Amino acid sequence: MTTPTAARDAAPDARLRAFYEADETVHRTGADRIRRQLALLRPVVDQAVKPLTVLDLGCGDGYATERIQALVDGAVHAYPCTVWPPAGPGRHRVVGVDWSETALARARARGLETVRAALDTGTPLPFADGEADVVVMSEVVEHLVDPDAALAEAYRVLRPGGHLFLSTPNLAAWFNRMLLLAGVQPAFSEVALSGVYGRPGREVAGHLRLFTRRALVEFLTARGFRAIKVTGAACEALPAPGRPLDRLLTRVPSAAAILLVHARTPVRFAHPSPPVYVGRAGAAASALSPRTPAAPGGSPNAGRRGPGTRSGSRRTAGAPA
Repeated sequence: MTTPTAARDAAPDARLRAFYEADETVHRTGADRIRRQLALLRPVVDQAVKPLTVLDLGCGDGYATERIQALVDGAVHAYPCTVWPPAGPGRHRVVGVDWSETALARARARGLETVRAALDTGTPLPFADGEADVVVMSEVVEHLVDPDAALAEAYRVLRPGGHLFLSTPNLAAWFNRMLLLAGVQPAFSEVALSGVYGRPGREVAGHLRLFTRRALVEFLTARGFRAIKVTGAACEALPAPGRPLDRLLTRVPSAAAILLVHARTPVRFAHPSPPVYVGRAGAAASALSPRTPAAPGGSPNAGRRGPGTRSGSRRTAGAPA
């Protein structure tokens, strides 16, 4: 039997799912962002000593994933070409992951390997702990109801020392600062799925979360990522008169239109662990090795070991970490 509370809680998710399955919903991001993100990814691919597994979480129609595939296929391999039979001799593996079957059908039409999975429902992604070398999240975190769950899963599937490449619109972009001063709703923000209200533009993108550079860095740090580097990208949707300044301000990430992040998971064998994230459904996802979920209902800090904590000792719930 469905309770009124359960029905109410399910309704927003149902509307979001219908929105992302609609044919008219855009599943692709800007060319400048893709070009800059590929430039960040290239050194990782070129310096690989074994075939990489790259997961594009929230791949949409596969437009960017296809370019990632082309990049890795064209890489000069620095390892034997017979060590990766599952993906073909010596080949890197690129997998596009999305919930929308409409988007995935378009991605498969590009010849891409795809997996259907939700990122923020508390259900683990169908990948083993540490299976991925690279996780890409391009213009997806702003669409998520529960970004904590999604980033905890991204962390889980990344190997120690793995790479996260993430991009998202910047709430504090230079033009948004001007719009707010004029009393106009900032670009990239939306008050409803039914239409665009109070801001320039006509396209509903489904943005639920918006980040400044500072907020994004703090959020990723709390989720256990380290070596966080932020750069900027331009917004092609700007009117032509504003584009030169927009391109110039990509050099100032805190004011750029788009935030591009390259972060790492630490090599973690005898190092302290960050907090364990407990999802909406109460399912816990361990953010760091050892990758053992916390007990349901337990403290997110239960079992954490911090600097100076003896091996085998445990912090009590609520003790400072």
